[in-house]
Amino acid sequence: MENVLTTTIEAVVAFDQHSVLWALIVGIILAFLLGAGMGGNDVANAFGTSVGSGVLTVIKAYILASIFETLGAVLVGWSVTDTMRKGVVDTDQYLNNPKELMLGQVAILGGCAAWLLMATVLKMPVSTTHSLVGATLGFSIVLRGLNGIRWMKIVNIGTDTVISWFLSPALSGTISVILYMIVDFAVLRRDNPFECGLRALPVFYFVCIAFNVLMVTWDGSKLLHFDKIPVWGAVIISIGCGFIAAMFVQFFLKPRINRKIQDEMVSKPKVQSVIVNSDLETDRYIVGKEVKDVESGGCTTKVRSFLGWLLPDKDRVEDEQTIKLFSTIQVFTACFAGFAHGANDVSNAIAPLTALVAIYKDKNARQEEEVPIYILLYGVFAICVGLWTLGHRVIRTVGTNMSEINPATGFTIEFGAAMTALISSKLGLPISTTHCLVGSVVAVGVVKSRESIKWSIFRNIVISWVVTLPVAG
Repeated sequence: MENVLTTTIEAVVAFDQHSVLWALIVGIILAFLLGAGMGGNDVANAFGTSVGSGVLTVIKAYILASIFETLGAVLVGWSVTDTMRKGVVDTDQYLNNPKELMLGQVAILGGCAAWLLMATVLKMPVSTTHSLVGATLGFSIVLRGLNGIRWMKIVNIGTDTVISWFLSPALSGTISVILYMIVDFAVLRRDNPFECGLRALPVFYFVCIAFNVLMVTWDGSKLLHFDKIPVWGAVIISIGCGFIAAMFVQFFLKPRINRKIQDEMVSKPKVQSVIVNSDLETDRYIVGKEVKDVESGGCTTKVRSFLGWLLPDKDRVEDEQTIKLFSTIQVFTACFAGFAHGANDVSNAIAPLTALVAIYKDKNARQEEEVPIYILLYGVFAICVGLWTLGHRVIRTVGTNMSEINPATGFTIEFGAAMTALISSKLGLPISTTHCLVGSVVAVGVVKSRESIKWSIFRNIVISWVVTLPVAG
C-alpha cells in the first residue's frame, strides 16, 4: 500500500499539465469527430423507420432526435460510461505514468472516429459500442500487453459482444414480432380494424409511456436525484404517467383522429377498389404492390395450418386509415428509441474524453470522479452536428432500403428495439442499439412479408458488425 501511495505521489509531482495539453486539445477535437460519426450513423437507427414509413420528414426527425438524444444521455446515460471508462482497462497499470493513459484515450477516439465516419460514408449502420471496445483493447495491448486489461471484464464484455451479434437482434426482433402479432390480432386482421384500432390506442400509449417513465425514474439520473427514488415509487410514478397518457388519448386524441379521418373520407371521391397511381400521401401506407381477388363472403372455410393461421396473410391489403392510426404513436416510439440510444451509446462515446479530462485535472489515472454534465452535453452537441450533416445516408439504409415499413410495423420495430436497449442500459451492458433495430426490422419484415427483406443489404450489415472490433482496434 505504501509503495502504491509513494508511486502515485511521485507520478503526480512529475505530471506536467502543459506537456500534455496538446493531447487534451487533440482529444477534444477527435471526440467531436467521433460524436459526429455516431450522429451520422447510430442516430439514424432510431428515426430511420419513421422516415421510411413517411410519418416524419428528415428535418423533423433531426429535430426530435436532437432533443431526445440529449434527454437520454443526461437522464439515464451514466452507468455505461463507467463500464467503458474504468471497467475494461486496468488503470492501476498507469498510476506511475498517467500520460500514457492519456495517449491511449486519444488513440481510442481517433480509431473510433475514423471507422464510424468511414462506415457512414458507406451507408453501413455499425455499433459505436463495439468500436470503442475494440479500440480500447488495441491501445491497451500495445502499451501494456496482455497485463493492461481486466480480462475478467473483457471476457464478460467480449462474451456480451459476441452474444449481442446474435442475442441483441434475436431478442429485439422477438419482442417486436410479439408486439406486431398483438397489433395484428387486436386490430389489423379484424373485420372492423379502424374501430378496433381506436379502442386499442389508449392501451398502446399506456404501455409505451409507463415503460419509458419507469426507465427514467428507476435508478435514474444522479443529477436530478432520480437515483434516490425507490423501486416501488418508480413503478407508481410510471403507472400514473401511463394512465394520464391513456386518458389523454381516450378523451382528447381519439375524437380528433376520428374527426380528421372521417373528414378525409368524406372529401375523397368514392371508388370501387383500391386507389392506384395516386399522388395522395396516404397511398404509401397501403401494404402490398398487387391486389389479389378475394371472396366477399367474410371468413373462408379453408382449413389452414396453425402457422398459417398465426402469421398475417402476406397478400392482405391493409386498411390505410387504420394504418394511419399508428402514425402518432410511431413518432413517440421513435423518440423513445432516440432516448434509448442517448442513454446507452452517447455515454460510450464520451467515455474516452471523460478519462482524458479526469487525468488532466487530477494528474493521475485513478478515474474516481463522476462524469461531468458538460462533457455529456458536448458529446450530444457533436452527435447532433453529425446527424444534421451525415444522417440522411444511413437513414435510407435502415428506413427504406432494407425493408418496406409502414406506421404499424414501424411502431412495433422501434418499441421493441428501444425496450431491449433501455433494459440493457439499466443493467450496465454495452449492448448495441444498431443490432437491436436491424434485428427488429428483419424479424417483423419476415413475419409480415419475407419477400420485402433485401437480404443482400442485411448480409453487408452483418459483415460490418463482425469487422468493427478488429478494424477499430
